[in-house]
Amino acid sequence: MQDNGRIIKALSGFYDVQTSNGVVTCKGRGHLRQGKQIPLVGDRVEISLTGHGGMIECILPRKNEFLRPPVANLDALVILAANVNPVTEPFLIDRVAAIAGNQNVAVILCVNKTDLDSADRLISVYRHAGFPVIATSAATGEGVEELRRAVLGKTVAFTGNSGVGKSSILNCLSPELALKVGEVSEKLGRGRHTTRHVQLYALPGDTYIADTPGFSSFDTEQMDLVIKENLQYAFSDFAPFLGQCQFHDCTHRKEPCCRIRQAVADGEIEPSRYQSYLQLYEHAMGIKLWELPKKS
Repeated sequence: MQDNGRIIKALSGFYDVQTSNGVVTCKGRGHLRQGKQIPLVGDRVEISLTGHGGMIECILPRKNEFLRPPVANLDALVILAANVNPVTEPFLIDRVAAIAGNQNVAVILCVNKTDLDSADRLISVYRHAGFPVIATSAATGEGVEELRRAVLGKTVAFTGNSGVGKSSILNCLSPELALKVGEVSEKLGRGRHTTRHVQLYALPGDTYIADTPGFSSFDTEQMDLVIKENLQYAFSDFAPFLGQCQFHDCTHRKEPCCRIRQAVADGEIEPSRYQSYLQLYEHAMGIKLWELPKKS
């Protein structure tokens, strides 16, 4: 017997697939592994039912996919950040945002723990860069309703460095989830990983939210790669100035008459955003196209 559904949880080679008849725990067929197709949370799949669950026979075409967090078919990516224990490095925000921008996935920046630190400068930088920014506090409830409206009717993933409060904010959005909340090490300024796997939660209003394991700045090497030729397009705040440089192949680093560099000097692009671009470009120069993972 065949059925269709969406993967809502992936753990240790088993996949919970939400179908119209309920949740079926499945394993992937061998031909998927042979074809190097790894099922991801958010995938639409065709399954066959067995006496003890099911088998994933086919992964339907994806509109997007990510390595870190390992999810597919997102409408938006919610990046959680904080300006207090742990402080989120702007470069980490910019790298994740560039990965999303490279796949034309909208980004929402959620600056949490504003009851402890208002993070005015961080919020100002990203609003100036054109991102929707929501200031939240899981402790006071500030911004929770605004965030709920922003994700309504969408499939989104919540991601961010460990300890910024992803699980706490999700509990505010949907208390019945009762997700485990970890503590932050005062000494190290890092959160303890409370989410060990990726799981998609259904909220009212046809909203689906994936809670993903937290990461540190040391984990960024495991994230998706953006080749240097595409990087300028992954920075949405560069868009109004692209195509206005003297050289059509301008890399916006050292070339004369570069409109991007001029925009930075004029205050039209945030300096921290430009510095992140330079850092990512330097990294991208070492990427070889044949090293990139093939998209399913």
